[in-house]
Amino acid sequence: MTAIPERFHEPLQFAANELMELLRAENPEHERLIQKGLMLFRQGLVYQLRFDGDEITATVQDVTPAKVQLNLNFIQLSTCSCPADEFCRHQLAVFFQLLSHARSVSTLVEEWRKPLREKKVAKQLGIQKAKDLLQTAGRLKPNYDRWIAAFDESFHTILEGNGEPKPYVITELYKVYTRRMKANAPYEQEWKLLYFLVGHVFSFKKLMGLSVKYGHSAEMIHRYYKQLFYEIADDVVDVIHSLSVHSLPFAFDDFIEKLKEDSSGLITAEFPLEFERIHLYRILWTKFFKKKDWCQEELKKLRAVEENSHPLLIGMIHLHFLQKEDDIILEQLALPDKWMTPFITYWIELLTAQKDWKRVAPFIEVYIKKLKDYLSIPKDYYEKMSYTRHTIKTIQPYCIEANRQDLYEKALMEMLPYSYNEYEYLLFDNEAFDRWTDLQAYMGLDIDRLQSDRLKALEKQHPHLLLPLYHQSVQDHIAQKGRDNYRQAVRKMKKLRTLYKKLKRQDDWAYYLEALLEKTKRLRAFQEECKRGKLIDA
Repeated sequence: MTAIPERFHEPLQFAANELMELLRAENPEHERLIQKGLMLFRQGLVYQLRFDGDEITATVQDVTPAKVQLNLNFIQLSTCSCPADEFCRHQLAVFFQLLSHARSVSTLVEEWRKPLREKKVAKQLGIQKAKDLLQTAGRLKPNYDRWIAAFDESFHTILEGNGEPKPYVITELYKVYTRRMKANAPYEQEWKLLYFLVGHVFSFKKLMGLSVKYGHSAEMIHRYYKQLFYEIADDVVDVIHSLSVHSLPFAFDDFIEKLKEDSSGLITAEFPLEFERIHLYRILWTKFFKKKDWCQEELKKLRAVEENSHPLLIGMIHLHFLQKEDDIILEQLALPDKWMTPFITYWIELLTAQKDWKRVAPFIEVYIKKLKDYLSIPKDYYEKMSYTRHTIKTIQPYCIEANRQDLYEKALMEMLPYSYNEYEYLLFDNEAFDRWTDLQAYMGLDIDRLQSDRLKALEKQHPHLLLPLYHQSVQDHIAQKGRDNYRQAVRKMKKLRTLYKKLKRQDDWAYYLEALLEKTKRLRAFQEECKRGKLIDA
């Protein structure tokens, strides 16, 4: 058996972990993919496994041979000559072949399938626990404390009744718990809605407590059951909306006040998912706890908390927002705190929905000033792209309504390079061609990647604006060296010659060419390509 070079040992283990996270046992397509990869590997159809520098290559004999290149540092960047768009059976077969030189492939696959089996077992045990509870309880009459006690008993019995729950079984157990919660709901529609509202808030906090109790990291929560917190917040919005179409009976007052008292725990507790609990807290205070004196009491309560945290600060700012104390808010938002930036969009969206254009303006202005610093935080590129799109959608209504294209353009500039597509379109559509070409130079895009209809329009109307783009492209190709790049440089130089002639600036072209040839006189291959392209005499 061929020994694996020592430098591949650590990357191989890292790649195994990445791959097992990328593929999920509960996904039937992923299960089939694993089976096909295993079959190719076990039938001995992987051959020519080679280690060349940091690159691993192999061939897989399938219907037609597939050439595979594995990237252990970034397993998703591995390539295969087959037509598959994503990680394929050939790449898996090569990975299993490589792994077999270091550890048991069967053990890895069994570990991968283990959470799925445990989920099924946990779900069955949870269902049995729920049935046991159902025999000793029934529909709950309106009583806040009894509701909370029933929620608490069900949560503990179903999620913790068989010991410490693994992170990957929590979603399945929680779904059983919510079915049990629904079975206990009061019959009357209005009381049922209030019951669900109380239950959702309680369950959100209980999930937080469970995560802390068993030491689940933010990474664990994100991977296995973060979506539950989003779903609960969505359920709260739905319930509040349904309640809002009715005049709430006076009998609700005591329930709502107790729920208000309990809601503070969303932002005072120590828990890693800051955005999710702030989101739920703001929803409750915006949509449901609407009395002015309640806001003042809550502010006083929060100020008494000794340890300041991000959720606590945003919670207090939101209470000021509800009381229209914008001077206090804007002073706080103007501080150079990057973490605060994404929370501002909620207030902008609320004011936009109310068409309160005068009030929203300073919020948008302070938000735009913070965008560049916020996007400088190291994060995934696609996450930043998504955030940019959300920002554009958030500020556009005001910019259109107030005719503040200047503000919209400033935001796009602050969000570059992630806002490139929108900014490029805006500039060209408004015929700001000089700034459009400046944008291309700033982005460093080769002129071949720009839309041909854009280039044709500029060449016809403002050919001088294309000169710096072609100059930059020529320099980039020469800097990259190699015959192919030199040929590309010569092709761009011919285009430059045409543009200079069209502008009747042949002397400038001659001066440029002479200086470039002098600068590159040691690049024999480039000089030869210039002769071949008839830019200079042979």
